[in-house]
Amino acid sequence: MASEIWGERWASSTSDIARRYMEVASRKQSLVCLAADRRTMAGLFELIDSVGPYLAALKTHVDLVDDWTPESWSDFCEKARDADLLIFEDRKFADIGKISRDQMAGVYDIRSWSDLVTAHLISGPDIVDGLQSGWDDVGRSGGVLLLAQMSSRGNLLNPNYTDEVVAKGKSHPGVFGFIGNGSSPEELIELRLKVGSEKLIWTPGVNLVVGDGEMGQRYGHPRDAVLAGSDCIIVGSGIHRSDNPTESAKEYAQSSWNALLERES
Repeated sequence: MASEIWGERWASSTSDIARRYMEVASRKQSLVCLAADRRTMAGLFELIDSVGPYLAALKTHVDLVDDWTPESWSDFCEKARDADLLIFEDRKFADIGKISRDQMAGVYDIRSWSDLVTAHLISGPDIVDGLQSGWDDVGRSGGVLLLAQMSSRGNLLNPNYTDEVVAKGKSHPGVFGFIGNGSSPEELIELRLKVGSEKLIWTPGVNLVVGDGEMGQRYGHPRDAVLAGSDCIIVGSGIHRSDNPTESAKEYAQSSWNALLERES
C-alpha cells in the first residue's frame, strides 16, 4: 500500500526509517506529527490516549517535562510504540560530531528511544555521523532531520545557507530529510525542487487557521504545505489547545492525507 500511495518518494528512498514512516502514515492515513508540548508525564499520556489514532509521529522536548523520570519516560515510549507512532526528539543538535554523539547518551539517553532527531548543520556534516554513532552504540537505527528552513519570523536561515544544507544533506545516508517552512508554500516548492524525491521534508508552521501565532510563529494551511512538497505536517497548538483535541487531530489527519492523495494522483 505504501509504495502505491507514495509513488516516486517511496521508489527513490534509500532510508529504512523513511520507508517506515511512510508505512506508518499509510496505515493511519495521516501525515501528522504532533508537537507534544506538555510539561507533565500525565499530560503526555493523555495526548496519546486522545489523539494517538490520528497521528503518525510524536515530536518531543524531553527536557521540558517537569516530572520526568527514566521509568515514566520508558512507559511513555512503550505506549507511543503500541500506538504505532514514531518518536521524534526535536533536540536541534548543533555541536561537533563527538559531542553530539555524547549528547545522544547522557541523562536522557536519547539514542535508546528516539527514531528521529533534528540538527543544525552549522558545525558541518560530521554532526550527522556523530548522531548516527549514538544510535549505533545501542544497536539501533534512526534518522536525522536537518533544519533547512524555519517558520519563525526573522530567522537567519537564508537561501544560501539552505542551499548548503541541502547540498551536503542530500548525499549523506544518515540524513532522513529536512525541516521546511510550512507557513510558506512558495519556499516549500523551492525547497522540494532542491531536495529532489529521495529525502523527506517535514514542516512546522502549519495550522488550519492560517496567519501569525505567538512570539513570531507563522502558520500556513496543511493542504497547501503537502501540495507544495511537505511529507509530514508538524502541528502543536492547533491540536492540543483546541476545545476538542480528538476531533482536531482527526481533521488535520484527513486534510493532510487527502492532500497527499491529490498530490500523488
